[in-house]
Amino acid sequence: MPPDLSIVICSFNGAEGTHRCLHALAAQTIRPRLEIIVVDDGSTDSTSEVARAHGAVLVRHPANRGIAAARNSGIAAASAPVVGFLDDDCEPQPQWAERLLAGYTPGIAGIGGPILPAAPACFMRGYLERHNPLRPQELNLARSDKPAYRFYLYLRRQWAVSERSDRREVYSLVGANMSFRRGVLLEVGCFDERFQFGAEEVDLCRRLSLRPAPAPLVFSPQARVTHHFQPTMRDTLRRSRAYGRGSARLHRKWPALSPTFFPGPLAFGLMLAASAVFLPLILATLALPVLLYPHALRSAIIHRRWAWAADAYVQLAQETCEDIGFLEGLWRFRHLAPEHQPPAQLAGSPQPVAEHLP
Repeated sequence: MPPDLSIVICSFNGAEGTHRCLHALAAQTIRPRLEIIVVDDGSTDSTSEVARAHGAVLVRHPANRGIAAARNSGIAAASAPVVGFLDDDCEPQPQWAERLLAGYTPGIAGIGGPILPAAPACFMRGYLERHNPLRPQELNLARSDKPAYRFYLYLRRQWAVSERSDRREVYSLVGANMSFRRGVLLEVGCFDERFQFGAEEVDLCRRLSLRPAPAPLVFSPQARVTHHFQPTMRDTLRRSRAYGRGSARLHRKWPALSPTFFPGPLAFGLMLAASAVFLPLILATLALPVLLYPHALRSAIIHRRWAWAADAYVQLAQETCEDIGFLEGLWRFRHLAPEHQPPAQLAGSPQPVAEHLP
């Protein structure tokens, strides 16, 4: 019987996480309906051996090519009408695959679900639970690409107490927990392989929305995966900087799309510079993050968790790193010309050699 869902796990030196992810996939409620593919993107650890041990379809890149190229190799090896994607540091819940497939009513192009942070209890785990960066972009982004409108949406988010958790149509899905009909992926040329990390899924979802007859992307709150991350400030800021570089590449490719550059760090930097000249400003400068990100103090007061007020300072640090990454990306990708060719010509990746194991 042919599979109903092909699941692609891309990994670069993530043998331990790949083993955990494959173990969780073996416990899926619809395991016989699944085809599991591991793309070893040039790893030097035992990722390929782990895939063999679990009986997965293995695709190996001789050198690291990036997440977009790895996903394209997984799509090329897939045989099911729907292709799902997981990262090697994610662990799907037992009904994840079943709930993804159940959501594919006629006319839906893709479905994704929530990504829940998992780590030992600490401040950074709590922070990422309250401000999860791995969440879908909402459909209201599609109304306009103008900077004033995007800035309005950004300001409105600063007053949000909690994230939405209902089933709904969204603008883009998150790479660590998403799925698409294989036909629509092939129609738009799959992932743009110039995106090695960050914003590759946003670019794909944007191209899907620009088709002559676009089909909706849906967020399914019951299709959950757990994200095993390093609960450190350093890792969080490293990821933020990488997301900034991805946003810069996205802006270079789609110049009409407003750049993702946060104003808070600039305001804080100007205040800090002014306080060096006029010392009494230092207290106002230190208090500025609480005013820039009022949800932190509001949540601290509502829940009587006063440490949560520090969320404003962590968000300032994150946005600073994203801005730095964005500026780096603007320079690094300065020669990237906007695309004029049809999307189907973008992938251009050779067919991978898949190793089928019993």
